[in-house]
Amino acid sequence: MNGNNTFNLMRFLTKYAMIIALVVVFFLFAFLTDGTLLYPQNMSNLLLQNGYVLVMACGMLLCILTGGNIDLSVGSVVCLVGGLAAVLISNMGLPSIPVIILCLIVGLLVGVWQGYWIGYVRIPPFITTLGGMFIFRGVGRLVLNSKTVAIQDPAFLNIFTAYIKIPGLDDGDTKLSALIVGIVAAVCIVLNTVKNRRERAKKGYHQNSAFSDYIKSGLIAALLLYYCHLLSQYRGISVMLVWVVAICLIYNFITAKTAFGRYFYAVGGNEKATKLSGINTNKIYFIAYANMGLLAGLCGLLCAARVGSVNGSTGTSFEMDAIGSCFIGGASAYGGSGSVGGVVIGALLLGIINMGMSIMGLGDAWQYVIKGGVLLLAVIFDVVSSRKTGKG
Repeated sequence: MNGNNTFNLMRFLTKYAMIIALVVVFFLFAFLTDGTLLYPQNMSNLLLQNGYVLVMACGMLLCILTGGNIDLSVGSVVCLVGGLAAVLISNMGLPSIPVIILCLIVGLLVGVWQGYWIGYVRIPPFITTLGGMFIFRGVGRLVLNSKTVAIQDPAFLNIFTAYIKIPGLDDGDTKLSALIVGIVAAVCIVLNTVKNRRERAKKGYHQNSAFSDYIKSGLIAALLLYYCHLLSQYRGISVMLVWVVAICLIYNFITAKTAFGRYFYAVGGNEKATKLSGINTNKIYFIAYANMGLLAGLCGLLCAARVGSVNGSTGTSFEMDAIGSCFIGGASAYGGSGSVGGVVIGALLLGIINMGMSIMGLGDAWQYVIKGGVLLLAVIFDVVSSRKTGKG
């Protein structure tokens, strides 16, 4: 019963605890809201309302991997970049494409600034980004002149929030392109699982039981198909979905398939050993926070386009949602462990909780209490698991 391909229930439940929790919470709120959560419009809005969290959490994951470090300034950077875009487009009449490029550069420069102090001067990330949180929030309000600035430029809005409509497929009430995308994606997930198992078997690597791997991929494929079915009943696939999926796929490839991505895990696992192996750990810290600034800048544009306006409070507590998504999704509080797939699960879990409670009419107070409780439970689970495996 100890063979590599033998199914172990407890190991399966522990390894896929967050996926199971996501499914349970989803159906729980579907029941508590009498099915209102499952309305196609609500499922579409689930992505639109949490797209910025998924993008920021991919960057936050790299910071956390380096040793449990976080970036507290990302919400303020969202305000700064979003405010800059709103002022340049609405008040100054500049074209959207140059403004988008400029705003992304500004976000990157913010990340470079903080990455320099953290990576090369070695000021603690908490202190550096805490200072950045106040500085960039203040600069953002100065840019906005403490006003709310609306964005009505169709070109800018369409780049981030339009819905894809393919003539011939999406002319009717059912947007067939969403169904086709869902079917293709589900088939790719299953085929990728088959391919990975074959490659690992050829190389003689240890792998999970076939039952657990196929159950996991089958469950993800089924949920994806169901979600795309719901999207097809509303307005189809949003451009924001394309942005979010692209970012998640890119960062999943970097962290899981490249040597460079493994450097972040190595630094978080044992920085001294990583340094002795010839890896420039200062550069890894620098890149993690420079990258975080770039993604925060992109989130500022996504948020500005979705809401249609920016004010001095835009981005407030966004950093908490990104950090929470990472830890709930299985990133270790000690660093060196975590995945983009887990981050996606954590963000969706928080998003479903938020939407479910909003539909039920629960106030912000209860939402804060429940989200805080979920985050605490996730970190406790990580710490206890680490101690049992000798990692803590």
